[in-house]
Amino acid sequence: MIRPYAAQAPTTDPGTRAHRRAAPPRRAGGYRRAAALAACAVAVATGLAACSKAAPSGSVASTTGAFGGVPTASGTAHAGTLTWAESPGSSPTWIFPVTPGANFTVTTIDSFQFEMWRPLYWYGNGVRPVLVPSMSMADMPVYSNGDKTVTVHLKTSYRWSDGQPVTSKDALFFLDIMKAAVKESGANWGLYTPGLGVPDQVVSASTPDATTLVLHLNKPVNPVWFTADALYYLQPIPVHAWAKDSPNGPILDFTNPANAKKIYDFLAKASGSTSTYATNPLWQVVDGPYRLTQFNNTTGGYTLTPNPTYGGPHSAKWPAVQAIPYTSDTAEFNAVLSHSVDLGYMPLNDVPQLGAVKAAGYHVFGYPGWGFAFANYNFADKTGDFNNIINQLYIRQALAHLEDEVGYIKAFFHGAGGLAYGPIPSVPTSPYTPENALKNPYPYSIATAASLLKSHGWSVVPGGQSTCAKPGTGAGECGAGIPAGTKLAFNVIYASDPVIFGEQLTAWASDAKKVGINISLQSGTSNHVITVANDPGSPKTINDWAVAVYGGYTDAYYPTTMGIFNSGGSFNGGFYKNPEADRLITASTTSPNTDAVKTEASYLTQQQPSLFQPNYDWITVWKDNVSGQPAAIMGTTQYFLNTELMYLTK
Repeated sequence: MIRPYAAQAPTTDPGTRAHRRAAPPRRAGGYRRAAALAACAVAVATGLAACSKAAPSGSVASTTGAFGGVPTASGTAHAGTLTWAESPGSSPTWIFPVTPGANFTVTTIDSFQFEMWRPLYWYGNGVRPVLVPSMSMADMPVYSNGDKTVTVHLKTSYRWSDGQPVTSKDALFFLDIMKAAVKESGANWGLYTPGLGVPDQVVSASTPDATTLVLHLNKPVNPVWFTADALYYLQPIPVHAWAKDSPNGPILDFTNPANAKKIYDFLAKASGSTSTYATNPLWQVVDGPYRLTQFNNTTGGYTLTPNPTYGGPHSAKWPAVQAIPYTSDTAEFNAVLSHSVDLGYMPLNDVPQLGAVKAAGYHVFGYPGWGFAFANYNFADKTGDFNNIINQLYIRQALAHLEDEVGYIKAFFHGAGGLAYGPIPSVPTSPYTPENALKNPYPYSIATAASLLKSHGWSVVPGGQSTCAKPGTGAGECGAGIPAGTKLAFNVIYASDPVIFGEQLTAWASDAKKVGINISLQSGTSNHVITVANDPGSPKTINDWAVAVYGGYTDAYYPTTMGIFNSGGSFNGGFYKNPEADRLITASTTSPNTDAVKTEASYLTQQQPSLFQPNYDWITVWKDNVSGQPAAIMGTTQYFLNTELMYLTK
């Protein structure tokens, strides 16, 4: 599964960026970077073991994505409150872990709910999109019965804040309540994909003892995929406190579907009351490192206090967290320059002021997110025979050769970005990164683009209008469905915010004109572009756009593009159809071959079902008196808030 985001904007909130969700299923697939930084592993005890060396600092590597550096943990830990900047519009809107699609953002899930209720398996070690056993609530799952049975053993170190142990029944409780939620509506859980993963592939589940959960599936699965893209989303929730249908009601048997529906309805209604988040006793029973003590439902600001019963890794004295909402990036950046927020961010357009940020007493580190941005091709647009034109691989290759990713990062991202040539970016790296994701298979070259067109029957007119001179399907001809005289001309609709969308497209269109391709650029609001160009189920606007730019997707930790580039996928807004891609995508979720997703990504990188674009860095800044696990600080660039692994030195 993968989670879509609209406007991958340096000047918009990370919640919007990573989880936009144009339509109910959300993550079709999971989460960054350099080998040198990978050594900064997450600590497994109350003390914070640091990396042996600090990451390089102060330099910008535009083609690798690292920006700034993270020093080793240092100083004496002191108790206190860490202030954290909430970017505009990023306040959490849902507290109950079974989260609807309309509320499914990284700032609601990763940096709010996960502070109070942890998932069974933790993915994300600093900037690396990998599983972290030391931060997981369960040992590695065991697959048997031809990969149709999954056995999960929970660790015994986790307890609820009221002293009760976290048990396998709490994990089963989440699964049954999720099942009740999607039975009412698939929109009630943001990652629901009918027939795929949890809960639909779970035929039955049992808890033979207090620490064992057994799932029986309806068909064999790829174990790596199911762990990363299904089990990852299971969050134990407290049966003894939440399995009821009224505030003072008795504990109900949640395994009874009728009771599960009542419980879900009660909890969902309570979660809709944001004004009671900090006072409702339900939400005070937590197993994560924090509990909520204040929540302003007008501004979205909130305060988290350490949970002393937390059984996972943490600093000896981890801080309370005060989330401070800002109404604009300018307001937040002014707070940084005035030294009035402990942990914040630097908007991309303010990168030239890096020196001023450091002078204000801050460290700086930036990294691209784990995912991809794209210009999505419409394979169904019949305007000017665009559907037949874009269906030709050589056309998509030529268009890729006209994209100057390195130049875009330098000119528009101020050097703070990473290259991406396919659905798995070059950075952050992961075990599933294919070779052709590390070196551009279609390097920037106007001459190569022109040569491809000429060798396939086009009369190339630099600065003018190229047309098909040799129609047909043979060697050296334009391809099926492209008549003689067909023009290489099409429109691109794109979200006007952030400005980097328009900047990149303007440069791309300018270079395309040099080989006689005429691209008409049309900007609009993000919502408008999404409405027009990201609705696979509606053909009303199918001929209104040839290419659309509205953001991209955050990859799943096992980064299959199921739902995006498979035929009929719920996020396949460009109507891409390729039998080989379908076969490889299906294999990623069902084959026992752990390299299946790498094969899928390699094929899609070669096929270019969309124009893949570079990813900008999310740039974190933190005061000199904030220290802790380097991986925890790096992880903020991936929208995780692991402040339990940080501390204040004064």
